[in-house]
Amino acid sequence: MTEPVITDSSPIPAPVNRVPTPTSPAPDILRCAYMEIVVTDLAASREFYVDVLGLVVTEEDATTIYLRSFEEFIHHNLVLRQGPVAAVAAFSYRVRTPEDLDRAVAFYTELGCRVERNTAGYTKGIGDSVRVEDPLGFPYEFFHDVEHVERLAWAYHLQTPGCLVRLDHFNQVTPDVPRAVAYMEDLGFRVTEDIQDEAGTTYAAWMRRKPTVHDTAMTGGDGPRMHHVAFATHEKHNIIAICDKLGALRKSDTIERGPGRHGVSNAFYLYLRDPDGHRVEIYTQDYYTGDPDNPVVTWDVHDNQRRDWWGNPVVPSWYTDASLVLDLDGQPQPLVTRTDDSEMEVTVGADGFSYTRKEDGDFKLGHTL
Repeated sequence: MTEPVITDSSPIPAPVNRVPTPTSPAPDILRCAYMEIVVTDLAASREFYVDVLGLVVTEEDATTIYLRSFEEFIHHNLVLRQGPVAAVAAFSYRVRTPEDLDRAVAFYTELGCRVERNTAGYTKGIGDSVRVEDPLGFPYEFFHDVEHVERLAWAYHLQTPGCLVRLDHFNQVTPDVPRAVAYMEDLGFRVTEDIQDEAGTTYAAWMRRKPTVHDTAMTGGDGPRMHHVAFATHEKHNIIAICDKLGALRKSDTIERGPGRHGVSNAFYLYLRDPDGHRVEIYTQDYYTGDPDNPVVTWDVHDNQRRDWWGNPVVPSWYTDASLVLDLDGQPQPLVTRTDDSEMEVTVGADGFSYTRKEDGDFKLGHTL
């Protein structure tokens, strides 16, 4: 088995069809801050995110619910908006200064992207904001001004055993991962980990602004789509508590994958599907990446421990299913087909079981059943 390779800089091959690098400076992004998703049944989604997962309602009305995690002090980390088609309306990032919004406008205008600005903000609690349809087809938002709300980190009487404490990251599905990585590097992101094969095909890359493993990841597949949004807990026992709660409520069918530990990121994880099929990861215990010489970890696509450190198989839906994303008019973006090799096809058979060791040929965990 090929062990992960450690390098001092991004090992991802240069893209063939690179997004041009703007001469305008990129906005200084602090972190992923919130996601706005469209749901088809607001009451069912409220039950899932509030009653089951325990996110805090900051504000709500007949069509929209604003939710936050327990350590958050800005207005929200997740917006649920009633609509006809389940999809993602915005991947939203906070920037360092108000002037960074001007930089965002200039950066994306130079790229020829559609750019809109709303000085009053697109959602409650968020001020002057810029939304764009980025070169990969994703709806990105940048903002600085926010309404502060009570941080509930000390409200232990309100916290459940599975308490969600912060928004950790997004995960995006895109057909050309090297192209996505080069564009995100121009935007100031840096690669922390990636998955490749011996031919140099890149299957996924993890990229960060805050000093953790990622603020977003680029996963190879038909896109643009949203693979998942992730919330962090303090400890892995919080994730186990969520599993126990789902079992007690007879909602274990919302568990798609896990619990387990990733090889990539080293984090403990659980993947759930909300009533519309939007994927939510519960995530904890990755590692610090904030030094400027933080090394990059490259995993072999045939290493069965890359996705699950214990070698458990990845269910096929985890590779095939993802949420649509919307353009700035609220219409679903058309999908572009991935032409590079599929991670699922090279590591998962038709029976859904992963190959464990490339050198062992056809051996899979399923053979033990």
